[in-house]
Amino acid sequence: MPGDRPEQKPEKPLENKPEVKPAASQPPTKPAVKPSDVIVNEKVEVVQKEEKPVADKISIGELHLSGCTGCLVTLADNYEGLFKLLDDYADLVYALTLVDVRHVPAMDVCLVEGSCCLDDKLSVEELKEARAKSKVLVAYGACAAYGNITRFCRGGQWNQPGQEAFVPISEVVDVDLYLPSCPPCPQAVRNVAVMAYLLLRGNDEQKSLATAYLTPLMQLAQRGDTACGCDLMYDVINQGLCMGCGTCAGTCPVRAITMEYGRPNVNRDLCIKCGACYAQCPRSWFNFDVMNNYEGIMDAIRGAMQ
Repeated sequence: MPGDRPEQKPEKPLENKPEVKPAASQPPTKPAVKPSDVIVNEKVEVVQKEEKPVADKISIGELHLSGCTGCLVTLADNYEGLFKLLDDYADLVYALTLVDVRHVPAMDVCLVEGSCCLDDKLSVEELKEARAKSKVLVAYGACAAYGNITRFCRGGQWNQPGQEAFVPISEVVDVDLYLPSCPPCPQAVRNVAVMAYLLLRGNDEQKSLATAYLTPLMQLAQRGDTACGCDLMYDVINQGLCMGCGTCAGTCPVRAITMEYGRPNVNRDLCIKCGACYAQCPRSWFNFDVMNNYEGIMDAIRGAMQ
């Protein structure tokens, strides 16, 4: 009926549920938000590297006299090869541009760059000191070997009187071997350094290969301190040895050699007598000791640089 209260339903009895208690062995943990919050316990194994004995290095120095520094740039152009040489085979003990040493020390191999000015007493004294303190003295580059542009002007004409005092270093001290060209290629510098190491520190077989490679360079030093494009005419072309490869024309720094009818033609007015053409000719100063041991020599160089 209107006005009556709504009928109330009887309440259900409450069920007694057992209380669930958290396990004591599983404490509540905070979820990791960052990877750095996760702690991982790992065992780090320490691997001991095998200690290799340090090679019995040779000492090399570079004496700079009157030159353009192009030969020193060639030495640095070996890049990774230079680092390999300095790490395993040689210590650079003297070089005014690269090493902070004021006086010429004792060394195994000394690379002398540039010609010697007789009017400069300091240069003469340093050259003589380098000869006395080094086992092997190398005329490094055309200026040291033949005088190059410091000695000659054009076509054999002597320079002005103020520059007549520039002479190859062989006119002041004894030279063991030449490394000519203007400048020598980086590979030649690398090969001579490796062969010098094998000659001084290698076994009997390595010393034999090094001797075969370095002997022609020593014979160049015995040949004298004069060079010209005419040497190709006398010693190569006139002897029927020229094969027309064009290496002499490609290595001439002043383009004094051109190839005509498959043979080199030397312009004597442009020749500066640097010796680059004769030194790079494969039929000039290489002897049969090099030819017969070519593969062994190259294998030794490649093995040393690996």
